[in-house]
Amino acid sequence: ATESMATYAAAGRVLAEGLCSAIDVPPLDNTSMDGYALRCADVRAAGARLTVAQRIPAGSVGHLLAPGTAARIFTGAPVPAGADAVVMQELCAVEGDSIVVNHVPHDGEWIRRRGEDIAAGAEVLATGTRLDAAHVGVAASVGAARLTVFRRLRVALFSTGDELAMPGEPLKPGGIYNSNRYTLRALLEGLGCEVADLGIVPDTREATRAALREAAAGNDLILTSGGVSVGEEDHVKPAVEAEGSLDLWKIAIKPGKPLAFGSVRRPAGDG
Repeated sequence: ATESMATYAAAGRVLAEGLCSAIDVPPLDNTSMDGYALRCADVRAAGARLTVAQRIPAGSVGHLLAPGTAARIFTGAPVPAGADAVVMQELCAVEGDSIVVNHVPHDGEWIRRRGEDIAAGAEVLATGTRLDAAHVGVAASVGAARLTVFRRLRVALFSTGDELAMPGEPLKPGGIYNSNRYTLRALLEGLGCEVADLGIVPDTREATRAALREAAAGNDLILTSGGVSVGEEDHVKPAVEAEGSLDLWKIAIKPGKPLAFGSVRRPAGDG
């Protein structure tokens, strides 16, 4: 299943629909330096004097640059029509309403061209991308306020075993702390899953079946720890067979041989 969510909060999610840009980035030719926008034809040699005819801060748009003039311009501001270069301010000397340009510019100097980062229509994020900080930044740069992502997987987690205790509780004789619960939950959350923690289930067939039925309601996956070997107190395997079906049991490794995989019926009416 998919859902639409704010780009601002989408880091960590998996993109369900590729994103194409509706705009050019940058949207206009702009300067990458503080300095003066001018015409290369007006500066054939160092020492040329130009009248400063306009001032263009970032967020403003200038007007057509007349021959023999320059525009005071600031980083990120659109380059005015007629200008074909920007000379950084350190290479210019201000004298009243004029500047002396102590540098011979070349065409396009310090100008970032429209669409040189991203062209309108280009795919900027592909379906299946796990979004990180850079991805959501790119999405924002093309104006995407929302993204279509896959719904987080819902995982029910429970442990079985009368010997288990939670950290912070006193250990009874023969008891151990339930470290698997902590490890598995952290791994699942690190993968972006929503975790429903059903805690510790007693070592009885009835309690295990009840836990499986509860876990099957509204979750995509059930992850259990313990109870799938061949002992008389191992109830998960027969409980899964009673509540659904077992597709795999035992793998050829040690430790870890009694691994089981199967499915549990969803309650009636549960999607």
